[in-house]
Amino acid sequence: MNAPAVPERHPAAQPPRDPYQVYLDSLQSPESRRTMRGCLDRVARLVTGDPLATGAGQPWELLRYEHTVRLRTLMREQGWSPAHVNKHLVALRRVLKEAWRLGLMTGEDYQRAADLPAYKHTRVPAGGHVEPEALAAVLAVCDEDHSPAGRRDGAMFAALYSTGCRRAELAGLTLGDLDPAARSLRVRGKGDKERLVYLTAEAVRRLELWLRVRGREPGPLFCPINKAGRLRPSHMTGQAIADIVSRRLTAAGASRRTPHDFRRTFIGELLDAGVDLATAQALVGHASPATTARYDRRPERRRREAVDRLHIPGG
Repeated sequence: MNAPAVPERHPAAQPPRDPYQVYLDSLQSPESRRTMRGCLDRVARLVTGDPLATGAGQPWELLRYEHTVRLRTLMREQGWSPAHVNKHLVALRRVLKEAWRLGLMTGEDYQRAADLPAYKHTRVPAGGHVEPEALAAVLAVCDEDHSPAGRRDGAMFAALYSTGCRRAELAGLTLGDLDPAARSLRVRGKGDKERLVYLTAEAVRRLELWLRVRGREPGPLFCPINKAGRLRPSHMTGQAIADIVSRRLTAAGASRRTPHDFRRTFIGELLDAGVDLATAQALVGHASPATTARYDRRPERRRREAVDRLHIPGG
């Protein structure tokens, strides 16, 4: 009896050999991929002098130390801030590492080209404080909007204010991440690290109002809504959330704020209330307590109070 014929196998698709694409594929967050793609595309434009260049297909493996150190200088000469330069250096180091992993450059060439020290700098965190009056005004605007978007946006603002989530974290939430009884959300942060954050009773109430519109089907907790008021069963983007924050605050007559300003405010309010730094760090998902400490408003207030003790004579 003849053995059955083995089905012919189709050759597997060849994996990409482009360090640019391999690096972007290694990033878990769509927002991270978008950010680092932008960084590498800007670096490619510095390398080539072509304002339309992208990082795709560029011979990254040919870069040597004299090239990368020159790129670092060019970034500063472009007027980029130290933080902006450092973010691009991270992307450059990582794409060089992928070139080495792919066997496109030697370990020695990679180590030398990637030996780029970051610019040391100290900056006050950008952004502003979200005043309680601004939050009340924007929630009132959402309440006056009886469409599904009004319920969704009211819940989003309440969640931002009471958890300090990043906009990408909020966009990535699913219904299964919400535990109303525990008043908690399971959040996936940078590096796919999970943490639990907790909601105020008012935030839970607003989420319940939204869920009456959304329904209890599995899927994204917050989803896009078209002009006809129909819900789309897909995740929102972080940029979409930022646009909603900007639009609703403008409608409320409040100062321009970003989702990160809600995060900044959350950290400041925790520390003002006497919450210890380690707890605040765990709630917001910072890798280092030093990052959380940068949002502490108390030293600033003490310095202002110290100056207020001075009196200029006369007048």
